[in-house]
Amino acid sequence: MKPYTKVIPTKIRPELREWILATASAGHGVPDLLRLMKESGYDPVQSRRMVSEVLKIPLAAMNASTTKPSGRRPRHPEAPMVAIDGQTIRVALSVDAPPLRVLDGLLSAEECTALIELARPRLQRALTVDSHGQHQVDETRTSQGMFFTLGELPLIQTIEKRLADLLDMPADHGEGLQILHYRPGQEYEPHFDWFDPTQPGYAAITAKGGQRVASVVMYLNTPDEGGGTGFPALGLTVTAWRGSAVYFAYESGDQSSLHAGLPVLRGEKWIATKWLRERPFQR
Repeated sequence: MKPYTKVIPTKIRPELREWILATASAGHGVPDLLRLMKESGYDPVQSRRMVSEVLKIPLAAMNASTTKPSGRRPRHPEAPMVAIDGQTIRVALSVDAPPLRVLDGLLSAEECTALIELARPRLQRALTVDSHGQHQVDETRTSQGMFFTLGELPLIQTIEKRLADLLDMPADHGEGLQILHYRPGQEYEPHFDWFDPTQPGYAAITAKGGQRVASVVMYLNTPDEGGGTGFPALGLTVTAWRGSAVYFAYESGDQSSLHAGLPVLRGEKWIATKWLRERPFQR
């Protein structure tokens, strides 16, 4: 006897169509839908086709979005305090979903100042990555920024190794360190750091190192007011504090990882961002 005995007609029954729409609207992703249908006896191949049709997701893109990452995943810091490379790093806040840690003391005051001064002459309007993997100006991001290449300077090498040791991820699985500068009123509106598998440029973007799996936002100064990192789904705002950082991990489609660089109200904000990939990153 075949493992799946339920035969799904070519035409989707109205009640099944309504169930798919209602379940997706309730916040369940494609993997949940397919798992529930499989548990109810539906053939997985037919289930993919039906979910693709109802949710208007291209079948190839949907299959890509439901495939579990095959590359490296970071180790989430669990110990309340750890000493790495002469820095005593304290986990000040821990959230399970998404895996999120606020890390006090990740950078020294001297390292923060040095990063700012090294980046300042190279600042340009900060860009985002479009659906084809190209950098573009986006009105949701109003800061200035620049990128260091991997291992570009001894200081960059030191920070990359510290993060690699802390998260148990090879340094080459990270994109180049990005420095951003925000003035009063500037912000980065709510967004996701993972790449959307339904976008046409997904294959080109992920060919450089796979999907993004985690982000580390390091605060290089303390703004006079505002400028924290907001996580709307968690009702959480992480205060921008010099030397501290917020680390969070995610998978493709993870809605809980939605976050925003909140507006700077007084003063200025400097941050360094590190995005981690499944596989070694190639520029």
